[in-house]
Amino acid sequence: MSDVDYTARHKAMLKAIGEGRGRLVGGTHPNLTIDGLWCDFTATNDLVDHGLVRSVSHAASLTPSGHVVLALLTA
Repeated sequence: MSDVDYTARHKAMLKAIGEGRGRLVGGTHPNLTIDGLWCDFTATNDLVDHGLVRSVSHAASLTPSGHVVLALLTA
């Protein structure tokens, strides 16, 4: 895990991405939508910069680290 204090917002975003409801739009610092609604830009950057999510054909996908953090947050 990193030095970021993950919040309920991070947890909800990771959960939605794990359910296949997220899309990443953009390049190095992409924007995230969940169910077509824009998400918090700072929280999105936290997830991307810490390697918890990645884009697979514009769909947001959890990385192995993302799965671990989500499991820790939901434990």
